[in-house]
Amino acid sequence: MKWLNILIKYRLWLGIVFLALAIFTQIQTSFWPSFILYFIAVIAIAGHFLFGPMRLIQGYMEDGDIEGAKKVVNSIWFPALLIKPVRSVYYTIKGNLAMVDQDYAGAEELMKKSLSLGGTMTKQAEGPNKLQLGMLCIQRGDMKQGESYIRQAIRAGLPDSENNAAAYLQLCSIMMNKREFRAAKDYFRKAKSFKPTTPQIVDQIKQIEKYIGRMPG
Repeated sequence: MKWLNILIKYRLWLGIVFLALAIFTQIQTSFWPSFILYFIAVIAIAGHFLFGPMRLIQGYMEDGDIEGAKKVVNSIWFPALLIKPVRSVYYTIKGNLAMVDQDYAGAEELMKKSLSLGGTMTKQAEGPNKLQLGMLCIQRGDMKQGESYIRQAIRAGLPDSENNAAAYLQLCSIMMNKREFRAAKDYFRKAKSFKPTTPQIVDQIKQIEKYIGRMPG
């Protein structure tokens, strides 16, 4: 719905215009003729600060337009005013953008903020967020915490085959490093069973497949 995206994009400025019109109308006449203008202005301005332009950000993310997403994120001046579920999504998206910029410490902090807020929307993002946190921990060498987060992610539920395959491949790699080869093979079979199509994950499966059959257990 293009019209809705346009409305969200310019909601604050429309609210300011309606507020100015309301004040002008009240000066020229009285309060009641300007009431509807005040009402529209309050709805528009409050909507901007309480709900933010999250729909626009998600649209840019889905289209792969990272720079566009960053511009919209940076237009949110007061994230503390966002209602809790929306604030959780805001921190998740900021965390994803930080990962794109390879700011792993910042990404981890933002993902934790998102999880700490709770709520239904956070519940839906809990699995993917914990998977991201697990991968961040592994990147910095904290294998124990990384394994814990990935197991929590699987328990919380992951949204699609690609995420599930990635999670089980990470567990497979961890088990290989711990020389728990039987567990590594089990996790590898689970990863393959999801039939992922993401090139990076498919390539990982091919690389592991070259030598996993030669492992004992």
